[in-house]
Amino acid sequence: MKALEDIKVLDLTRALAGPYCTLMLGDYGADVIKVEVPSKGDDTRTWGPPFIKDQSSYFLSINRNKRSITLNLKEQAAKDIFIKLVSGSDVLVENFTPGVVQRLGIDYETLKKLNPGLIYCSISGFGQTGPYSRKPAYDQMMQGIGGIMSVTGEPDGPPMKTGVALTDIGAGMLGAYAVMIGLFHRSRTGHRQYIDISMLDLQVSWLTYQAGAYFATGRPPKRVGTAHPNLVPYQAFKCSDGKYINIAIGNERFWERFCKALGRDDLITHEDYRLNMNRVNHREPLVALLEDELLNKTSTQWITKFEDNGIPCGPVNDLAAVFSDPQVSERKMVQTIQHPTAGEIKQTGIPIKFSDTPGGISLPPPLLGEHTEKILSDLGYSINEIRRFRETNVI
Repeated sequence: MKALEDIKVLDLTRALAGPYCTLMLGDYGADVIKVEVPSKGDDTRTWGPPFIKDQSSYFLSINRNKRSITLNLKEQAAKDIFIKLVSGSDVLVENFTPGVVQRLGIDYETLKKLNPGLIYCSISGFGQTGPYSRKPAYDQMMQGIGGIMSVTGEPDGPPMKTGVALTDIGAGMLGAYAVMIGLFHRSRTGHRQYIDISMLDLQVSWLTYQAGAYFATGRPPKRVGTAHPNLVPYQAFKCSDGKYINIAIGNERFWERFCKALGRDDLITHEDYRLNMNRVNHREPLVALLEDELLNKTSTQWITKFEDNGIPCGPVNDLAAVFSDPQVSERKMVQTIQHPTAGEIKQTGIPIKFSDTPGGISLPPPLLGEHTEKILSDLGYSINEIRRFRETNVI
């Protein structure tokens, strides 16, 4: 039995933040019903290329362990179906722009009267309150507004976003975490709860030590490329084969080992480099020195040497290297499943390992409306009623 096997989740999300939240819940056994617009569905169904046959690889990556039903919520008959779904659900997750659910008549204040135990989670760019609350939001713009881009990139280059939509994914993870807190609270008190997740709030909370530096000095931190603002050396270095490796010297013990492995014992007691605070203050000459030294061997030679001496280091892998890595394989972080039209597809694995209630992939990402008839049948609708719903564009 999976940990969330008895939990029913109504998923009104699309794009990335919301679907990642419900994916996490589905991976651990929740019955996730994904409500989509007829004929169109989740926006990401058309995001591509690449496609695997007729399916967007983007959509496939974040929508497993869900069942899909299509409902045109502008029609009263569809709302009636939706109300039945709400009545039997534990959790509702939505990521509409604030104000939309009120216009549709499916907001928390309305639905809590129909289901007193409902955990209702809203994920949006700026949250449900504040002067920006009604603005649309995408990860690209949110990384800029939330400050992440200002500290990402080379010192003499432009601000950069990260290579994955970390604000969307992070908001989804925060949403799943919040839902679990809400369910735990309900199990103890019987009280439902409304959850307001903001991508901006998430980013501000993630600033952590960068925010701490700003609070301490009053100066916005500068971009330092792959380096760390508080530790040196703690960054990527190029080797003789043109490949990069990461070196992470987090204390003086590692610094001593690193210098010895490098064949530069003189650096251990050098007045400018002896302690991390000295190395941070003399970052530029030290990094230039280390860059020259590390160009003397290949990335593999350096990694072998450093690992033999217990120094934290590693390659800068592309995704081909990541998904062929023996550690990734051992941890089952690549899994192969069968999809009804795309055939055999690969998925990233389940990241949280439970000893007694492990997660798993039970359902492939659904076709648009694939489970509509089964879900409606389970709600008590007859074959003739379902046929009429199709004819009148309710589903």
